[in-house]
Amino acid sequence: MSTAVLRTETRLLRREPGSVFWILLFPTLLLVILGSLPSFRQPDADFGGLRPVDGYVPVAVLLGLIVGGIQAMPQTLTGYRERGILRRMSTTPVRPSALLSAQMVVYGGAALASALLALAVGRTAFAVRLPEQPFGYGLALLLTVLAALALGAVISSLSRTTKIAGAIGTAVFFPAMFCAGVWLPVQTMPDVLARAVGFTPFGAAAEALNQAAAGDWPGWDHLGVVAAWTVLLTAAAARWFRWE
Repeated sequence: MSTAVLRTETRLLRREPGSVFWILLFPTLLLVILGSLPSFRQPDADFGGLRPVDGYVPVAVLLGLIVGGIQAMPQTLTGYRERGILRRMSTTPVRPSALLSAQMVVYGGAALASALLALAVGRTAFAVRLPEQPFGYGLALLLTVLAALALGAVISSLSRTTKIAGAIGTAVFFPAMFCAGVWLPVQTMPDVLARAVGFTPFGAAAEALNQAAAGDWPGWDHLGVVAAWTVLLTAAAARWFRWE
């Protein structure tokens, strides 16, 4: 991957205040709004005796990953293809693969920064405990970032225009948010629904993050689901992706 391409893509992302807001700030802002409600700071039996705000920190972490991977990156890559940038790059020493790698690093890095911000604000503003199993939490987070980026690459592969990328991204975005627990945290879902959601990448990620936050090593079944989706989506993106 070219360092120059990576620096350029980083500068371009910083010039997109909308993307920066939705990836980096919106998940934490949502956490602050919910955490400001008195009922969210009281222990709740549905959350295993924890406060709802404790359960929503992993949700805020996942939300940044979903926005970056499913909404932001596909539109950028599809826009490059639509404007012929990838085709022109193929005639220069800088290969299009360098651009794709830079995109994944930039948006993956922004999603991880969003996760760290949510954890920090949860700790400082609402006394939410930091993950008690940090290594397991980090592994689950890394796998989920890769899954989100792989899903974004599939959306880019299937989209000939930015409008199509936006439409597909939106269609995938809301189910992904539901599975991540934005409206109903996974630990409060009925058993049948929770088991079904656990077979999705973000539902399994939510379970893994919750387990690591509580001090347990994430279940290998949940990590396996996220890893399997990552491999499957990466293979699909590699098969379907076109530079022109």
